[in-house]
Amino acid sequence: MTSPQEDPPVALSEEDREAAVQRLQTAYAEERIPHEEMDERLGQVLTARTRGELASAMASLPEERPEPTSTIAAAGGRIRRRGAWRVPRHLKVASAFGRVHLDLSRAVVEHPVVDIELMLGTGRAKITLPRDATVDVEGLSTGWKDLRYQPRRRSRAGGPKIRISGSMGFGRLKIRHARR
Repeated sequence: MTSPQEDPPVALSEEDREAAVQRLQTAYAEERIPHEEMDERLGQVLTARTRGELASAMASLPEERPEPTSTIAAAGGRIRRRGAWRVPRHLKVASAFGRVHLDLSRAVVEHPVVDIELMLGTGRAKITLPRDATVDVEGLSTGWKDLRYQPRRRSRAGGPKIRISGSMGFGRLKIRHARR
């Protein structure tokens, strides 16, 4: 008689570890866990090697308060954000016919990961990123035109990760890193 095979433990990524550390720090800052518990759980998170070990360190942690999604929408015309604007953790940008330009090069980015969901019909979109940002466009589907993005050859570590998802109809998305 053969025993059913057990699934191998799933390796822990650095993103998973960073998200767990941030969740612990948030719970501590909101006074939902005491200092001693923070230290103990933080030690478990930093030494965890699998997602199972990480899950046990995060078990019974008070639930995170869901972060709201900020939405910028326009049927036509132009959507433009530049300068020192505060970038929310979740940003949804919807435009049926207009142009979109999000300049994050001088924006205040307080989160290690920012999710930008694009819902664009026709028109162009341009996103300018901080020099040290990394980009993930796996969740983006394009219809007629393709994505123009040239990853930086040398990027400094420690910048935010910008995850771009959603759909684009007939426009083109251009993503570039700031030069300054």
